[in-house]
Amino acid sequence: MYKRNGATIRNIAEVLWETFPAHHDAHSKRLVGPDTAPATGLDYRISSYQPKGFVTPHRHKVQEQIYHVLDGEGLMEIDGERVVVRRHDYIHLPPGVEHAIYNTGLQDLVFLVITTPPTDD
Repeated sequence: MYKRNGATIRNIAEVLWETFPAHHDAHSKRLVGPDTAPATGLDYRISSYQPKGFVTPHRHKVQEQIYHVLDGEGLMEIDGERVVVRRHDYIHLPPGVEHAIYNTGLQDLVFLVITTPPTDD
């Protein structure tokens, strides 16, 4: 890892996969955020959901999110409506919108998640 004047360079292989509550066959790497770098305003992750993997429907009080699908396909549920998402689709989720994502494809669904602010307080 490289750090200088608040800047950080790190290889993704240095970060362990984590499984968060309400995530099933779904794993994420926290790449940039208050826990991993001197970033206070955002949380940046990569997630990989195995076939049949999903996160249960939920909403955030104050957090805004962007998902960017890198590989695979699945269903994004927004307020009970499901839409197919696949490579290069991006999803913007304002605070308060109920959402979930499901891997309905035949390979891993891989996507970036950018969240601001990093906590939902």
